[in-house]
Amino acid sequence: MRVELTEEFDRNFERKAFFTKKWKPRTYPATRGSLLIVTGKLRRSIRSQVQGNGVRFTSSVPYASIHNEGGEGTKSVKAHTRKSKKGKSYTVRAHSRRFTMPQRQFIGDGDETRKIIENIVKDNVALIDKELVKHIKSNL
Repeated sequence: MRVELTEEFDRNFERKAFFTKKWKPRTYPATRGSLLIVTGKLRRSIRSQVQGNGVRFTSSVPYASIHNEGGEGTKSVKAHTRKSKKGKSYTVRAHSRRFTMPQRQFIGDGDETRKIIENIVKDNVALIDKELVKHIKSNL
């Protein structure tokens, strides 16, 4: 289950969707990279581990949850210098900027996730059933 779900969640980055639910596009044209893949750090950071009767997915990057769940946040802007259109330099003071991030889910529970789990369980039950029948026939 861990392997199947990990592969499917990774494919969500290629699909630019959570299975069939497309991600909202950027509000400005991208200068580089694809949606949620500029350096690939977020995609590579996803880890999975079996925990009890389930699988737990985590990411080490701090912005993973805001992208996956959406919401509001703040971004700190450091002091820096800029040039005006007339060529004069000026200093921009440090400040915070509020933003609203649309949900671009790449990991989580949903209809497709449940179908994958259901198929894995059915396949394993069928395999166990087949092995059990084989074992019973060989012991008769």
